[in-house]
Amino acid sequence: MNLSIIIPLLNEEESLRELHTWIVKVMNANNFTYEVVFIDDGSTDNSWQLIETLSHENPNIKGIRFLRNYGKSQALHAGFAKASGNVIITMDADLQDSPDEIPELYHMIMAQNYDLVSGWKKKRFDSVVSKNLPSKLFNWAARKTSGVQLNDFNCGLKAYKNVVVKNIEVSGEMHRYIPVLAKNAGFGKIGEKVVVHQARKYGSTKFGMERFINGFLDLITIWFLSRFGKRPMHLFGAWGLLMFIIGFFSAGYIGIMKLYRLYDKQDTILITDNPWFYIALTTMIIGTQLFLAGFLGEIILRTKNNEERYKVSKEINL
Repeated sequence: MNLSIIIPLLNEEESLRELHTWIVKVMNANNFTYEVVFIDDGSTDNSWQLIETLSHENPNIKGIRFLRNYGKSQALHAGFAKASGNVIITMDADLQDSPDEIPELYHMIMAQNYDLVSGWKKKRFDSVVSKNLPSKLFNWAARKTSGVQLNDFNCGLKAYKNVVVKNIEVSGEMHRYIPVLAKNAGFGKIGEKVVVHQARKYGSTKFGMERFINGFLDLITIWFLSRFGKRPMHLFGAWGLLMFIIGFFSAGYIGIMKLYRLYDKQDTILITDNPWFYIALTTMIIGTQLFLAGFLGEIILRTKNNEERYKVSKEINL
C-alpha cells in the first residue's frame, strides 16, 4: 500500500465529506493505493456517524472512536499503530490542510529518501496577535532547544516513512514535537515543504492560547527527556553531588573555626549563630533530596509499564 492518511478529529462533521471527496480525487488522479484512518477523539456531534457512512461507500475508509476526548497525541498514537502504508501522512480534518500537497510529500519521502517531511504554513490566515506571533516565538524556541531546524513545528500536515511512526512514542501533548522525537530515535533526515494554509471553512478552532503555554512546557519536558530520560541520575546525581560538596566544605569550615576559637579560648559564639551552619545544613539536605530523586527516577525507568493511555469504543475496517 502506498499511503496511510491519519486524520485525528473532534467535532468536524461539517468538513468530513468534503475532505473525503478531496482526498479520493487526489488519490485516484495519482493512482495511489491508500487507506484513510479517521480517529474520532470523543466528538459530541455526528462525526462518527458520518465516518461510518463514508466507510460503507468507500472500503478504504477506516475509523477509530475514543470513548472520550484524550487529545491529539493519543489519536495520532492510535492511528500510527494501525497504519500499514509505506508512507504515512498526517493532516487535520478542518480543511485547512490541502490534500493536493500529498503527492509531493510522498515523492519527497520515496524519491528523496527523507525520513520525515514537515509542512510549513508560510502564509497563514490566522489572527496575527492570537496565533501568528506566539507561533513564531514558539517555533524559534523549539529550534534553539531541539536543534531541529523547522519553521513550523505545529503544522499538522506531515509525511513519514512507516518505520519512523512505528519507532516513536507519542504521548501527552508531544504531537508538536514528533520531528524531535524522530531525531532522538535516530531518524535524522528531516525535510520541510512550504504548504498552502487555507482559512477555516466551518466551525471554530479547538485550540486556544493555552496551547502555546503547554507547548513551551512540553518543550522543556522533551529537552529533559532527550538528554536525561535514559539516565536521570546523571542530572540529579551531579547536582546532588555539587550540593553535598558545598555542604561538606561549609561544615568543615565551621569545624575548623570552632577548633581555632577553642584553642585561643575565645569561643563565645554558638555554632547555630554562624551563617555557614545553615548553608551547610541546607545544601546537604538539598543534595540528599537530589540523590533520592535520581535513584527514584532510575527505579521508575526500570519498572515502568506501558499503560494504556486511551480507550477505544469502536473500530471500522481495522
